[in-house]
Amino acid sequence: MISFTEAQILGWITPLLWPFLRALALFTALPVLGTRTVPARVRIGLAAFVALAAQASLPAVPAVALDSPAAFILVLQQLVVGLALGFSVRLVFAAVEFAGEIIGLQMGLNFAGFFDPATASTGTATARFFGTTIAWLFVVGGGHLLVIAVLVQSFQAFPVGPEPLALLRAAQPQRWGAEIFSLGLWIALPLVAMLLMVNLVLGVISRVASQINVFSVGFPITLGTGLLGLLLTLPALQQPFNVALERMLSHFR
Repeated sequence: MISFTEAQILGWITPLLWPFLRALALFTALPVLGTRTVPARVRIGLAAFVALAAQASLPAVPAVALDSPAAFILVLQQLVVGLALGFSVRLVFAAVEFAGEIIGLQMGLNFAGFFDPATASTGTATARFFGTTIAWLFVVGGGHLLVIAVLVQSFQAFPVGPEPLALLRAAQPQRWGAEIFSLGLWIALPLVAMLLMVNLVLGVISRVASQINVFSVGFPITLGTGLLGLLLTLPALQQPFNVALERMLSHFR
């Protein structure tokens, strides 16, 4: 007859439970995998697979009774670290979409807003274009593999222990919001400068030749210049995205 004790069951479950919870929290907050189009069963399966595959790289975890207050603290810690990791990646995506908002404002396209069912929010054409492009670059460039590698490394930086808020003290995630504005302006600055020059030229033309209707002429010129600028600067979008992603993920290593 096969028999086993409670300590043996905890010894089997504990090495898998905490990485599973941290990975599941990450996949819930991750921009690409955390959308409504990805079923919850897929995220649960990926979290279980990552927790199982990372066992050789994870440090030893002490067995804790699952009905004790210490287990609740450990669950809270895994949720905080996983959600913070996914939130840091989401901030980079939000910064790129913010750059699209700025560019669309300068091009005169921000009036073309629509409802995005994937994020349950209102977006603009340029912000949606930048968001879709950066999501494609994230998958094709191996960004999801980098995030999973950082997830495994986070168990070295923030091991499973009785301090659920150690990440909040070490990484200061309340300051990460500044990355949205700095990175967004960094990406949008070339096109903003180009469109500013176009508006200055249109202003001079309206002064020199007042009979020209600058409103009817200026919109197609601004729109065409913006689309041309998007075509020229789009290949350089990956570099600032990778730099920002590496900088945000460095908090978890």
